[in-house]
Amino acid sequence: MDILYRILLYIHVSSAILSVGPFFVLIPIVNKLETAEPGVQQAYIGIFRTSVRLVKHAGHVLVGSGVLLIVNSHWDWTTSWIVATLAVMGGSVFFLARAFSPVLKKFDEPGADQHFLVRKLTRSVWIYLFLLMLMLWFMVAKPVLW
Repeated sequence: MDILYRILLYIHVSSAILSVGPFFVLIPIVNKLETAEPGVQQAYIGIFRTSVRLVKHAGHVLVGSGVLLIVNSHWDWTTSWIVATLAVMGGSVFFLARAFSPVLKKFDEPGADQHFLVRKLTRSVWIYLFLLMLMLWFMVAKPVLW
């Protein structure tokens, strides 16, 4: 394995960690949102927004390094685990865009149903973690699906 491939692989794995890790931190934060005082709640929402932004940017690096890894390897774009990863990734991009930022904005609206919003965020965190872990499994296990 040449040095360029190893560097790309390191960047890819690091960006995967940065794409998944923040959501494990958000689990306890989202649980505290409902009972937090307004000032503390805004701090939690700020952490949430920053984490989602970090995940988005790490995802860009993840995709870019993944493309470069495939181009510089023996893997073909039609390999089943690559196609499956790309399919799940496509869905997760749309999910990420709709699952967090619009809900976080609703916390600022007067009379917002905090309980409903917290449940929605909790559900979104778990769904997105599932999607990320599924993609991670495809990349690590490299299953032959067809």
